[in-house]
Amino acid sequence: MSKILLHIEGLIVLLVSVYFYAQINGSWGQFFLCLLVPDISMLGYLINNATGSIIYNMGHTYIIPLLLIMLSLIIKQELMLEVSLIWIAHIGMDRTFGYGLKYPNNFKNTHLQKV
Repeated sequence: MSKILLHIEGLIVLLVSVYFYAQINGSWGQFFLCLLVPDISMLGYLINNATGSIIYNMGHTYIIPLLLIMLSLIIKQELMLEVSLIWIAHIGMDRTFGYGLKYPNNFKNTHLQKV
């Protein structure tokens, strides 16, 4: 049951971020162009599994994009807000499909599998 809730949570995060992106009239071309950009963090696995998991997890946790959203609202930086919402949408999409934060022993070993 917990795993299903985490997938539903990811879907809600995806839908809410897309909703807010639409509310700020962001470019949909930019949205789809940038949606998979956080997956560049997988390149850390070229070094080794431990480094790869750290870099991947930094790109797939809500902390950084949420902080950037707050900063973008404070300094009124629209592009930063758009990119942060796309980033959160990506994470929500990943969690919806079962891709979670990585453990350092193997790329396929995620927190969603442990639930």
